[in-house]
Amino acid sequence: MIEKNDLNEKKQITKEEESKKEVANINLDSGNSCEIGPLTARQRREKAFQIRQNAALFQKNMPVPSHPCNGDEELYPNKIGNFSKSLPHNKLGEVSINAYKVFIKALMTGNPDTFEDIPLGGVVKLANPQASYAFDLVGPDSHHLNTIVPPSFSSAWLASEMAEDYWSALTRDVPFIDYDTNNCTIAAASDLSKFSDFRGPKQEGAVTTKTLFRGNTPGDLAGPYISQFFYENVPFGNKTIIQRYYSPKTKNDYMTSYNEWLNIQNGVDPNISINFEHTRRYIRNGRDLGQWVHVDFTYQGMLTACLILLSFGQKALDPENPYLCSKTQVGFITFGAAQILDLVAKATRVALEAAWFQKFLVHRMLRPEEFGGCVQNNLTGATKYPIHSELFNSKALSKVFSKFGTYLLPMAYPEGCPTHPSYPAGHACVAGAGATMLKAFFNESFIISNPVVASADGLSLVPYVGEALTIGGELNKLASNIAIGRNLAGVHWRVDGSEGLKLGEKVAIRILQDYKNTNNEDFSGFSLTKFDGTTIII
Repeated sequence: MIEKNDLNEKKQITKEEESKKEVANINLDSGNSCEIGPLTARQRREKAFQIRQNAALFQKNMPVPSHPCNGDEELYPNKIGNFSKSLPHNKLGEVSINAYKVFIKALMTGNPDTFEDIPLGGVVKLANPQASYAFDLVGPDSHHLNTIVPPSFSSAWLASEMAEDYWSALTRDVPFIDYDTNNCTIAAASDLSKFSDFRGPKQEGAVTTKTLFRGNTPGDLAGPYISQFFYENVPFGNKTIIQRYYSPKTKNDYMTSYNEWLNIQNGVDPNISINFEHTRRYIRNGRDLGQWVHVDFTYQGMLTACLILLSFGQKALDPENPYLCSKTQVGFITFGAAQILDLVAKATRVALEAAWFQKFLVHRMLRPEEFGGCVQNNLTGATKYPIHSELFNSKALSKVFSKFGTYLLPMAYPEGCPTHPSYPAGHACVAGAGATMLKAFFNESFIISNPVVASADGLSLVPYVGEALTIGGELNKLASNIAIGRNLAGVHWRVDGSEGLKLGEKVAIRILQDYKNTNNEDFSGFSLTKFDGTTIII
């Protein structure tokens, strides 16, 4: 029961609050303010609210997509088609069903306490599954973007991608500049051409050494394998970064013995580390590229590309930039370095949220190294998993066995893949988002001068002579390099990268849509070429 005195006291407080609001509103428009501009303080407050509300309503009113999966989790009671690394496994590498059920219960409920109850097989922990529930305040909600259904465990599609990963491991030390003449890369291209559902790029219907391990985006097949953004010097404040990196020694591959493989699946830390060359090198082969994407920070590749592009000057900016024709102004906080750098970084985290939702709450797709254990057990007679027969006709398997004594996928990292599901690739989502942002602000048709390619030993850069290389094409290639670099290391499927790029692209486009009405300048909109070759204006 509320006493009368209490009611009187509450009424008094309410009157005081209303009085304060009135004073505040008067002060907003009073002559005491030195503010000038086209809007009063009250009008500005209302417009700021409307812009934010309209952006939120735009995202809210987008169609809610469905999220179908490949059905493997329901099809196989032993969960062979799903990611389970770091949970306990039996001698065949099959996950403990009780542990997997707790894992699924945690994901279904989102209860932080249940995540603490997930049984682990060793000391290695799961990589941030609760990020799949995170909300953001800019761009699309992570749950409101979809991806295509990835290949199923028994499909010819997945068999072809596993063969590609085997060949990636076998050719890891072949310099990109030697792909056309090396016997192993020639054999890889020939072998992959025989698969009925291989979805990598082809020339006249066949995989060639010029399309091997490359992406499908515009510009991927133009010029050297590695993007110019991995070779250009990077202006970094008052210093310049020369893009030579620590290179792992050749012929050092990991997880090729069964006990080592099984321990890693159970979450045991590896007892070996990567050995490096003493001299830093330019990226010149799959092992170098795989190591770059092993230790890079989230948006490192897109940050360095942005800094390089900004150093090209105004002529490299998008032709619709409103300051290119200004007689009195230059862009900085808007349509300049500050805004571009901010949006590149901003887009990448939102892209990771979208990736984590798909990884943990939709697909939970197994990693190539896990599939390699299934191949090993099938070929030694321990199991009869429904792996597509086309994989067993690949020459890559006999080559791997001849070199390592098992059919396991040789890994570039001692610890193998990270402890989150495979599809889609986080690196690819980040690269797709960052590249899309950069294409929105820079002139995609601008030709990059004096292109180069790494020498076979990676100790120098030599001039590249051939077709012109553009900003748009080389940004696409950079994104593919980052995505496929993870495949070359053995930790991802091709589809993880190709679809991850598209998911990141969607994120960046939706963020740009949020920002399209935030500028004062006369601006006709962001124009960019998507990864599928279509041009859009935002």
